[in-house]
Amino acid sequence: MQVPGYLAQQEALKAKGIAAVYVYCVNDGAVMTGWAKDQGVEGSIVTFLADPTCAFTRAVGMVLDHPGPMGVLGNPRCKRFVLVVDDGAVTHVEVSEAADDPAGDNEPEGPVTAKTRVEHILTLL
Repeated sequence: MQVPGYLAQQEALKAKGIAAVYVYCVNDGAVMTGWAKDQGVEGSIVTFLADPTCAFTRAVGMVLDHPGPMGVLGNPRCKRFVLVVDDGAVTHVEVSEAADDPAGDNEPEGPVTAKTRVEHILTLL
């Protein structure tokens, strides 16, 4: 949902000083490699990474453990979020979640998902 926007806005992101965009999920490397290929990120500033044990997700406090998504997905997953990091320091944290939309994907063009779309992130930079 968000990846095409980040790919389309690579030059705008670079102009604002963004060198890399990392997309990761609590999933295995094979799934992430397949998703990266599907999204056409090769040669872009977007890199897909896997967090199969949920270690990074836990470390940054972004575990999605709401019973709604958990009932479908089973294992804890990662919230939909963006961390803007400048020289090792987190300067912005945006999370797409709401009480009635814990995964931030009920309404792709809605205000909850908008928090992590590239258009909003560009306004923060």
